[in-house]
Amino acid sequence: QVQLVESGGGLVQAGGSLRLSCAASGRTFSSYAMGWFRQAPGKEREFVTAISRSGGNTRSADSVKGRFTISRDNAKNTVYLQMNSLKPEDTADYYCVANPTAYLTQVYSNARAYDSWGQGTQVTVFS
Repeated sequence: QVQLVESGGGLVQAGGSLRLSCAASGRTFSSYAMGWFRQAPGKEREFVTAISRSGGNTRSADSVKGRFTISRDNAKNTVYLQMNSLKPEDTADYYCVANPTAYLTQVYSNARAYDSWGQGTQVTVFS
């Protein structure tokens, strides 16, 4: 497993932006497909977005398409989540996840595919 540490959460007004970062430990970051999940108070955890090992493929939930962008910098062992046009319904704890897949271009939206989870960073969007 890889250790994941998220940062960048906070309080933001609706329509604003935040960028979350997730720093991974170890030397094999490029061996992991990465993703972000979120969980709002009283709600189930849900998939947000994911990126392949190569960074060439991404997938996002319909609720964030066109607003959120995932990217990765394998040289810095970091994955990012750029969140624009934030809405109050985006309020949640956001979790970075990693999957040690052998596939370079595969992306994963199922939480069961990931064996490493960060501790989460809180995002609160107020109107």
